[in-house]
Amino acid sequence: MRKIALFAAFAFALPMAAQQPQDKPAPQPTMEAPPVAPEAEKPAAQPKAKPKGVAAPVSPESGRVVEEIIARVNNEIITKSDYNRELASAEEDAKAECQGRCTPQQLQANIEDRKKNALRDLIDQSLLVQRGKDMGISVETDVIKQLDQIRQQNNLASMEDLEKAVTGQGLNWEDFKNNIRNKLIVQKVVGQEVGQHIVIGHDDVVKYYNEHKADFVRPEQVALREIQVNTEGKKESEIPELKKKAETALQRVKNGEDFGEIAKRYSDGPTAKQGGYLGMYKRGELAKSLEDLVFKMKRNDLTDVVETKQGFLILQVLEHYDEGQQPVDKVENEIMNTLYNERMQPALREYLKTLREQSYVVIKPEFAEIAGGGNSEIQEVNATPEATKQKKGRKKFLLFGKRSSSK
Repeated sequence: MRKIALFAAFAFALPMAAQQPQDKPAPQPTMEAPPVAPEAEKPAAQPKAKPKGVAAPVSPESGRVVEEIIARVNNEIITKSDYNRELASAEEDAKAECQGRCTPQQLQANIEDRKKNALRDLIDQSLLVQRGKDMGISVETDVIKQLDQIRQQNNLASMEDLEKAVTGQGLNWEDFKNNIRNKLIVQKVVGQEVGQHIVIGHDDVVKYYNEHKADFVRPEQVALREIQVNTEGKKESEIPELKKKAETALQRVKNGEDFGEIAKRYSDGPTAKQGGYLGMYKRGELAKSLEDLVFKMKRNDLTDVVETKQGFLILQVLEHYDEGQQPVDKVENEIMNTLYNERMQPALREYLKTLREQSYVVIKPEFAEIAGGGNSEIQEVNATPEATKQKKGRKKFLLFGKRSSSK
C-alpha cells in the first residue's frame, strides 16, 4: 500500500497561522505525517501551577530511564523523542514550504533554521495550545473537516479506512487526531490574540507602494490556481469517472463555491494543500497550449476541463498583470499580505514572550540555549530503587531531581 499523505497543519519557524488579508491565497496546512506522541502514559493536564519536578518514564524492572524529558511547559512535557521527530521533519517541512521555488542553498538554509528552532517551536506550540484551552476554544468541527479532507485526498472510502491507513503506518489514531486538533487551536489563538490586532489601512498600502514603485514594474504575467485530477496508472475503465470528478469540481466553482476549498477537496496535485495555488507565470514559462489559453483570460476566469498527459486540469487566473508599472489597486492585496507578514512576526514574538513569562517553563541545562530559555532548569538524577519499586507495573514519570533557580 502506498504511503498515505498525512496531515501536519503548521510549520513553526514562528506560528504564522493567523487571519490572512482577504482575497489573498493564504498558505494552507501541509499534508504529511505529524509528530506522534509515544504510546507511554502522559500525566493528565492540570491547572497551571508550579510543578514539583519533571519526570521521566522508567523500566519497572531495571529502573532504567527509557524516555528523556528535556522540557516542561506548565504541566505538559516535551521528550527527547518529540524533539528528534521535530528535527527529522525539518527537511520535509522545508521542501513543502518551498514547493520547488527555492534554490538548493535557500532550501538548506530553511532546513537548518527549522532544526535550530525545533525545541523553541515545540515549547511555543505547547504554550499556544494551553492558551487556547484556557480561552475555551473548540475546534472539533474543524478536526472532522480536516480528517475528511485527508480521507478524500487519499481516495479512501470511509473514516474507518483512514484510521486503518494511519495505524498501518505505526501511528496512534488518537495522537494523530490530537495533533490536528492542537494545530487548529494554535491557528485560532494566533488569529484572535495577534492577527486581529494587526490593522492595515489603505493609506499604509499607498505609502508602501510609493516607497517601492520599482518592485511593481513587471512583465506581463498571470497568477494561477489549479485543480488536477490524475489519471496516471489508472485503468481505462476508471477514466470516465475521473473526468466526471473534474467536471463536478468545475461546476461547483461556477456555482459560487470557493476555488481554494474545492481544490483542497478534489485536486490530486501537490498544490491541493495550498488551495491549488500554482504561483506567478510569465510568457514562456508554461506549456504553449496552456500559455495561449490563460494569457487571454482575465482575473477570476476559469478554463474548461483540460485533458493532459497526467489527467484532467482546471485553471483559474487569480490575477492578470499587464506589462509595465502595475497600478496600486492591482497589487493592493499583495502589499497588504507583505505588510501583514512584516507586522505579524514581531507581534507574535512579543506575544510568545509574554506567554513564557506568565507560564512555568523548565528546561534541561544542555537544551536551554536552543529552547529560548525558561524560568528555571532541571537536573537529571538516577532513579532510586525505592522509587522504582513503588512504581512497578506501571509506566510513570520519576523526578529528574533538584530544580535550579534561573539567574
